[in-house]
Amino acid sequence: MLWLIRFLILFLIFYLLYRSVKFIIDPKRKIELAQEQRRFYFLDDQDNVRKNFHVTYKGVLFEGEKYLGTTENSFEVVSIFVWTKNVSSLKGLTFEDFQYLQNEINERYPNAKIDWKSPIKEFLHKEKG
Repeated sequence: MLWLIRFLILFLIFYLLYRSVKFIIDPKRKIELAQEQRRFYFLDDQDNVRKNFHVTYKGVLFEGEKYLGTTENSFEVVSIFVWTKNVSSLKGLTFEDFQYLQNEINERYPNAKIDWKSPIKEFLHKEKG
Protein backbone atom coordinates (compact mmCIF):
# COMPACT_ATOMS: atom_id res chain seq x y z
CA MET A 1 0.00 0.00 0.00
CA LEU A 2 2.83 2.41 0.84
CA TRP A 3 4.49 1.83 -2.55
CA LEU A 4 1.19 2.70 -4.29
CA ILE A 5 0.99 6.05 -2.49
CA ARG A 6 4.64 6.79 -3.36
CA PHE A 7 3.98 5.88 -6.97
CA LEU A 8 0.92 8.19 -7.12
CA ILE A 9 2.85 11.09 -5.57
CA LEU A 10 5.74 10.58 -8.00
CA PHE A 11 3.27 10.38 -10.90
CA LEU A 12 1.58 13.60 -9.74
CA ILE A 13 4.93 15.41 -9.51
CA PHE A 14 5.90 14.37 -13.04
CA TYR A 15 2.47 15.31 -14.37
CA LEU A 16 2.62 18.78 -12.80
CA LEU A 17 6.13 19.29 -14.12
CA TYR A 18 5.02 18.24 -17.61
CA ARG A 19 2.02 20.61 -17.54
CA SER A 20 4.18 23.48 -16.29
CA VAL A 21 6.72 23.10 -19.09
CA LYS A 22 3.95 22.76 -21.65
CA PHE A 23 2.32 25.95 -20.34
CA ILE A 24 5.57 27.93 -20.43
CA ILE A 25 6.42 27.03 -24.04
CA ASP A 26 2.84 27.38 -25.36
CA PRO A 27 2.96 29.75 -28.38
CA LYS A 28 -0.53 31.11 -27.67
CA ARG A 29 0.62 32.19 -24.22
CA LYS A 30 3.59 33.94 -25.80
CA ILE A 31 1.40 35.93 -28.18
CA GLU A 32 -1.00 36.87 -25.36
CA LEU A 33 1.95 38.07 -23.29
CA ALA A 34 3.32 40.09 -26.21
CA GLN A 35 -0.12 41.64 -26.73
CA GLU A 36 -0.33 42.64 -23.07
CA GLN A 37 3.16 44.15 -23.25
CA ARG A 38 2.29 45.88 -26.54
CA ARG A 39 5.25 44.23 -28.32
CA PHE A 40 5.55 42.85 -31.85
CA TYR A 41 5.20 39.06 -32.09
CA PHE A 42 4.58 36.91 -35.16
CA LEU A 43 3.08 33.45 -34.58
CA ASP A 44 3.01 31.30 -37.69
CA ASP A 45 3.51 27.79 -38.96
CA GLN A 46 4.97 28.55 -42.39
CA ASP A 47 4.91 24.89 -43.37
CA ASN A 48 1.14 24.68 -42.92
CA VAL A 49 -0.66 26.92 -45.42
CA ARG A 50 -4.09 26.08 -44.01
CA LYS A 51 -3.19 27.43 -40.57
CA ASN A 52 -3.71 31.18 -40.11
CA PHE A 53 -0.97 33.31 -38.62
CA HIS A 54 -1.33 35.76 -35.74
CA VAL A 55 0.53 39.02 -35.27
CA THR A 56 0.41 41.30 -32.30
CA TYR A 57 1.63 44.87 -32.58
CA LYS A 58 1.09 47.77 -30.17
CA GLY A 59 -1.50 45.75 -28.26
CA VAL A 60 -3.57 44.83 -31.34
CA LEU A 61 -3.99 41.19 -32.34
CA PHE A 62 -4.20 40.62 -36.09
CA GLU A 63 -5.03 37.38 -37.87
CA GLY A 64 -3.92 36.51 -41.39
CA GLU A 65 -5.36 33.94 -43.74
CA LYS A 66 -2.95 32.49 -46.32
CA TYR A 67 -3.88 31.28 -49.81
CA LEU A 68 -1.68 29.04 -51.92
CA GLY A 69 -1.12 29.75 -55.60
CA THR A 70 1.44 29.39 -58.32
CA THR A 71 4.46 31.52 -59.07
CA GLU A 72 6.80 31.07 -62.03
CA ASN A 73 8.68 28.18 -60.42
CA SER A 74 6.60 26.74 -57.58
CA PHE A 75 3.53 26.81 -55.40
CA GLU A 76 3.75 29.59 -52.83
CA VAL A 77 1.52 31.72 -50.64
CA VAL A 78 0.32 34.34 -53.12
CA SER A 79 -2.50 36.03 -51.23
CA ILE A 80 -3.01 36.99 -47.60
CA PHE A 81 -6.05 38.56 -45.95
CA VAL A 82 -5.40 40.31 -42.64
CA TRP A 83 -7.94 41.54 -40.09
CA THR A 84 -8.54 42.14 -36.42
CA LYS A 85 -11.53 40.98 -34.42
CA ASN A 86 -11.36 43.91 -32.02
CA VAL A 87 -11.71 47.02 -34.21
CA SER A 88 -11.71 49.37 -31.22
CA SER A 89 -8.13 48.28 -30.42
CA LEU A 90 -6.95 49.98 -33.64
CA LYS A 91 -7.20 53.38 -31.95
CA GLY A 92 -3.91 55.21 -32.26
CA LEU A 93 -2.39 53.13 -35.07
CA THR A 94 -0.99 55.12 -37.98
CA PHE A 95 -0.36 54.50 -41.65
CA GLU A 96 3.31 53.84 -40.81
CA ASP A 97 2.28 51.12 -38.35
CA PHE A 98 0.43 49.27 -41.11
CA GLN A 99 3.39 49.71 -43.46
CA TYR A 100 5.60 48.14 -40.79
CA LEU A 101 3.21 45.19 -40.48
CA GLN A 102 3.11 44.76 -44.26
CA ASN A 103 6.92 44.74 -44.39
CA GLU A 104 7.08 42.08 -41.67
CA ILE A 105 4.54 39.90 -43.50
CA ASN A 106 6.34 40.43 -46.84
CA GLU A 107 9.62 39.27 -45.27
CA ARG A 108 8.01 35.93 -44.51
CA TYR A 109 5.88 35.71 -47.67
CA PRO A 110 7.61 37.72 -50.41
CA ASN A 111 5.29 36.52 -53.21
CA ALA A 112 2.07 37.36 -51.38
CA LYS A 113 -0.31 40.21 -52.08
CA ILE A 114 -1.64 41.51 -48.77
CA ASP A 115 -5.27 42.56 -48.53
CA TRP A 116 -6.67 44.17 -45.40
CA LYS A 117 -10.28 43.72 -44.39
CA SER A 118 -12.56 46.57 -43.34
CA PRO A 119 -12.11 49.11 -41.78
CA ILE A 120 -8.33 48.93 -42.21
CA LYS A 121 -8.70 48.65 -45.99
CA GLU A 122 -10.60 51.93 -46.20
CA PHE A 123 -8.11 53.66 -43.90
CA LEU A 124 -5.14 52.60 -46.03
CA HIS A 125 -6.82 53.66 -49.29
CA LYS A 126 -7.67 57.05 -47.79
CA GLU A 127 -4.07 57.56 -46.62
CA LYS A 128 -2.59 56.57 -50.01
CA GLY A 129 -4.91 58.82 -51.99
